[in-house]
Amino acid sequence: MMQLEEEEKREVEVSVKENMEANRGQGGIQQLLAAEQEAQHIVNSARNAKMARLKQAKEEAEKEIAEYRAQVEKEFQRKLAETSGDSGANVKRLEQETDAKIEHLKNEAARISDDVVQMLLKHVTTVKN
Repeated sequence: MMQLEEEEKREVEVSVKENMEANRGQGGIQQLLAAEQEAQHIVNSARNAKMARLKQAKEEAEKEIAEYRAQVEKEFQRKLAETSGDSGANVKRLEQETDAKIEHLKNEAARISDDVVQMLLKHVTTVKN
């Protein structure tokens, strides 16, 4: 962009010098004004080209950011699915262990419940002075 502006400025300077040398007479002022207008037009064109390139660069950067964000989100979702699967397996394993412990406690309670009932009856029916 800078090179483009510098080249355009050089062209304007060359054009102005040529016009000045060719017309040192009465039309010199008119030609200077025309050269100034032409220079202003060239500078405006360069400025517009620079703004267009900046806009294009911004759009390209936004596109790259969106692609990167989508890639990171995809990786995050994959890892989340992997760890969720593990926790689901852990929950299932814990439920099985809990069910086994409950079943063991029920069996133990059923096995000793007769002895406990007999012991309670003996204490309730025994009279002490």
